[in-house]
Amino acid sequence: MQLIAFYILSTIVVLSALFVIAARNPVHSVLWLICAFFTSAGLLVLIGAEFLAMILVVVYVGAVAVLFLFVVMMLDVDFVELKQGFLNYLPAGALVALALLAEIGVVAAAVTFGGGESFNPSPDAPTNAEALSKVLYTDYLLLFQMSGIVLLVAMMGAIVLTLRTRASVKRQNIAKQTGRKRKDAVELKDVRPGQGL
Repeated sequence: MQLIAFYILSTIVVLSALFVIAARNPVHSVLWLICAFFTSAGLLVLIGAEFLAMILVVVYVGAVAVLFLFVVMMLDVDFVELKQGFLNYLPAGALVALALLAEIGVVAAAVTFGGGESFNPSPDAPTNAEALSKVLYTDYLLLFQMSGIVLLVAMMGAIVLTLRTRASVKRQNIAKQTGRKRKDAVELKDVRPGQGL
């Protein structure tokens, strides 16, 4: 059962990866990429690495959503045209959703009714999350920190590239705020008794 599920999921991964680069519409390309990530997570569940599968879905599909936003911002995809063709693509979208649900069923059946695993996902640890954390935070701590710095620089670069300055928008000038004098910020009023301001 696990071998059949592996062949089905690996075929879907390869076809989804081909459609990612073959699709002309950037939105379709991103949707095929989500399908490839989701199916790859199913392959990870087959070998017992459920933590990596969860990280793949949470991190990469979440990153694909951000990628989708940047594609829309950079390429100026026409939303009116996309909304007009929504009902035309609804059957295809429902078919893809059913295919993803069928993949979940295939993986669940293979894990439940399949034989033993030749791969040990959690060596000398109760769970594979603990085994992964032991290796990641001991042997590869420096590389892990360096990859975090690279991702931080990439995020800052994406923010700088998409930042647009507009003259009509009021901006905060921190240097002007912290450098002001007391006489510029406070005005004393001499109020006489019995009179208002």
